[in-house]
Amino acid sequence: MGVLERIADIEAEMARTQKNKNTMSHLCMLKSRLAKLKRELLEPSGGGGGGGEGFDVAKTGDARIGFVGFPSVGKSTLLTNLAGVYSEVAAYEFTTLTTVPGVIRFKGAKIQLLDLPGIIEGAKDGKGRGKQVIAVARTCNIIFICLDVLKPLGHKKILEHELEGFGIRLNKRPPNISFRKKEKGGINLNIMCPQSELDLEIVRTILGESKIHNADITLREDVTAEDLIDVVEGNRVYIPAIYVLNKIDQISIEELDIIYKIPHCVPISAHHKWNFDDLLEKMWEYLNLTRIYTKPKGQLPDYQSPVVLKSQATTVENFCLKIHKNLLKDFKHALVWGSSVKHQPQRVGKEHVLNDEDVVQIVKKV
Repeated sequence: MGVLERIADIEAEMARTQKNKNTMSHLCMLKSRLAKLKRELLEPSGGGGGGGEGFDVAKTGDARIGFVGFPSVGKSTLLTNLAGVYSEVAAYEFTTLTTVPGVIRFKGAKIQLLDLPGIIEGAKDGKGRGKQVIAVARTCNIIFICLDVLKPLGHKKILEHELEGFGIRLNKRPPNISFRKKEKGGINLNIMCPQSELDLEIVRTILGESKIHNADITLREDVTAEDLIDVVEGNRVYIPAIYVLNKIDQISIEELDIIYKIPHCVPISAHHKWNFDDLLEKMWEYLNLTRIYTKPKGQLPDYQSPVVLKSQATTVENFCLKIHKNLLKDFKHALVWGSSVKHQPQRVGKEHVLNDEDVVQIVKKV
C-alpha cells in the first residue's frame, strides 16, 4: 500500500469519526500519523534523480515573492507589468512551465518576483509539477496567491489546502509552545493557561506516534493538536500571504466593494495595470523591512541605495554584517541620525536597535 493510499485511508477515517471527548485521543493519533506520512511524501527518497529544468532560482535582492495560483489567472501578466520581464502569456492553461524570475525596486529595496507554474489540485501529492512549485514557494518571504475574481472562492480553499499540506502556514504565527527532547524522565507537561483541546494523555499519544517518550513541553497559550504536531515536526514555515484578485475590470463596483472587505486581499487588474500601487504598499507592509542609509565621513547621506535589513535583525551589528563582516573588527562606535535616537547625531554601540530610514556613520578604530 503506497503512502498516498495510506493518507487517503486516514483522511477518510478522520471524516467518519465523530468529534467528541471520547474520540479526541484517537483523532489526535490519526492527525499525528497523517503528519508523519506527509513528511515521508515531502522528503525525497534516496537515489539521484535527474534535476528538473529551471526550478530553483538563485536568491537575489532583499526579499523574495512567489506568485502562486491556478493556471491562467494572470500571474504572468502581473509579473510582466510589474517587473517588465517577459513571461510567456497566453489564454490557454499551463503556459508557464518553469519558474520565471523578475526584479523590481521599491522604496530602495530590491525585490525578486518569481512566477511559479500553475498549481493543480493534488499538487502536494506530486501531481503536475506541484511538488517543485511548492518547494520554491517555501523559500519566499511573501506569497501572492493569485485568484480569478470571476471564479468561485473555492479556488482559494484548494490552494490553501495544497500549501498547508506542504507545511506552509499562511498568515499565522508560530504557536507559543516550547518543546525539548531529553534522554530520560518521561513526558513532562507544563500548562500555563487553560487548554480547550490538549491534556497529558493526548500529548503522550501525539508524541508516541513520533516515537518520542522523553520530552519537556510548555504550553503558553490555548493551542490545538495541529499546533503541537507542527512544533514536533519542526519543518513548518510561517509565511504572510496576500490574495491578489485579478480581472476586476470584468465586475461591477458593488461587487468590488464586497471584495475589499476580505482580509489580506487586494483586487487588481493585471491587464489594465489597475491598483498596482495599493498592491505594492501592502507588499511593503507585509515584508516589514527596515531601510538604513549610509553616510561616509564629511559627505551627504546616500539616499539612493539603502542597506535593507529584515525586521527581526536591525541592530548596528546586523547593519555592519550586511555591508561587510570585517567592519566589526575595526568598529569603534556609530553615529546615528533618525527616530531611534534622542540626539541628532548620537553615539551608539553595536547593540543599538535602528529604525526605518535612520542614517548611520560607522567610526573605526585608528
